[in-house]
Amino acid sequence: MMAFPGGFFPEHADLDPGVRLRPLALEEAGAAAAALVAMDPWLTLEYRAESLEAHLRRPDPSFYKYALEKGGELAGVVCLRHPWLLGPYLETLGLWPGFQGQGLGETVINWLIESCRERARNLWTAVSAFNHRARRFYARHGFVEVGVLTDLVKPGFNEILLRRILVS
Repeated sequence: MMAFPGGFFPEHADLDPGVRLRPLALEEAGAAAAALVAMDPWLTLEYRAESLEAHLRRPDPSFYKYALEKGGELAGVVCLRHPWLLGPYLETLGLWPGFQGQGLGETVINWLIESCRERARNLWTAVSAFNHRARRFYARHGFVEVGVLTDLVKPGFNEILLRRILVS
């Protein structure tokens, strides 16, 4: 399996039959950014599609940008950062509305946990405090809220730092 330039994560990953991660193509960054800013939490936090697109296009060897496909269709994006705090950081898990509620998020999280367990102590992410659905999702998968990041993205809105310990 080929690796991204940073080498921690594979370039492609077959997660389940018909579910695949592949590198997000530069020409997909604009559409991905537009889809993300049209839904929460990005919508409430007033992310701009242009800024998010630039972020997705920026070369960075520690930033892994995946397209998530289901049945050959683009179902969302998964962005990971490594190295981070003794483990990778799940920066974005964005599923398009037509693909939500189908277990894709769980499939991605399970793949992350299994692929990182032998090589990292922690798996990190953050959620907006108002995003109760995401907070319940991550709690079901063993993430613990470890800190509040006040006004991180936008004044008046807090982000919650979450940690999943991978080794005992």
